Amino acid sequence: MRYTVTVVRGIRTPIIASGADLIEIIIVTIIKASKKEKFELKDNDIIGITEAVVAIAQENYVSMEDIGRETKKKFPTDEIALIFPILSRNRFSCILESIAKVYKKVYLVLRYPADEVGNALMNEDRMYELGLNPYSASFSEKKYRELFGKNTKHEITGIDYVEYYKSLGGSNIKVYFSNKPEYILKYCKNVLACDIHTRNRTKKILKEKGASIAYGLDDICNRKNSKTGYNKEYGLLGSNKGADNRLKLFPRDGDVFVNEVQKQFKKRTGKNVEVLIYGDGAFKDPIGGIWELADPVVSPGFTKGLQGRPKEIKLKYISENWEGEGNLEEYVRKAILEKNTKKYEAKNSLGTTPRQTTDLVGSLCDLTSGSGDKGTPVVYIQGYFEDRTRE
Repeated sequence: MRYTVTVVRGIRTPIIASGADLIEIIIVTIIKASKKEKFELKDNDIIGITEAVVAIAQENYVSMEDIGRETKKKFPTDEIALIFPILSRNRFSCILESIAKVYKKVYLVLRYPADEVGNALMNEDRMYELGLNPYSASFSEKKYRELFGKNTKHEITGIDYVEYYKSLGGSNIKVYFSNKPEYILKYCKNVLACDIHTRNRTKKILKEKGASIAYGLDDICNRKNSKTGYNKEYGLLGSNKGADNRLKLFPRDGDVFVNEVQKQFKKRTGKNVEVLIYGDGAFKDPIGGIWELADPVVSPGFTKGLQGRPKEIKLKYISENWEGEGNLEEYVRKAILEKNTKKYEAKNSLGTTPRQTTDLVGSLCDLTSGSGDKGTPVVYIQGYFEDRTRE
């Protein structure tokens, strides 16, 4: 019997610079790692590459001036409303500052008690003590200060996010609090939806309720331009602050990239591997309450072998329902083998969480590499697809 099945390795590469030959770096580094660390490259292994280095190698950047200019094309007005951004200085501050420079007035609507991915804006217990109903109550910054005080800092970061975001534009930024997209229409009819996973519903509501112009961050910087970066599908969604005056966009043409990595890896090693680009993992911190997924998807590019959901049975349920006849190992082995036959029915999964394979693998990669200074933008996974029948 094998005692080790799934093995996950963070692969430390050279520092990736703009314009780097990333595919060559990935393949050469994995091969070197396998020789030095003495592990065998095999078919069905998985290579994960963090979205950051893909975008860096693509030189997929936009400047603050680009953001302001592109927003003005979509909103040729003097006033604009930005609603439901996530409270991430890394992701939203540069966008807000860029837009505030080209509009006379900016209305900023924040969700409460937390943003879309769980970053807390106010204490939830205090909110209910005050009788605030987040599904119906909308209010101004003045009311917010009356309810929660003049110095409302985040318990972890120590930052007053309302004051911080206002400082990016000065007196031309007005802050409001609501969970209803239509609330802002009584102040401004030109609305940029800054939410991520709920953006399509938000834009639909805005249009139905009478917005004059309604776009999302995915509609800004989403057209091919030889002079700047772009992302056709996601625009500014998934972007991160790079240097002080520019943003790194989510990588583009992800499927083309991963298929080329797969092809070149086969050519160099003879092994058929699966490849994905990964961003934020899809998991939630139970203490901080933050849902990690601030990117529009976990994986913006993956090879065909990673499509769909894992086909699994609930092993503990099968073993616990053994009636004692024959050999338990053989009983379980037979049940597992049946998942690949016509006899298998989906109900036999018995509660295995129906997640996409790319979300599971991408989250595993994100947890392995982290976003700090490990220096492992490539993750190499072995044995992920093996069940108990593989010896």
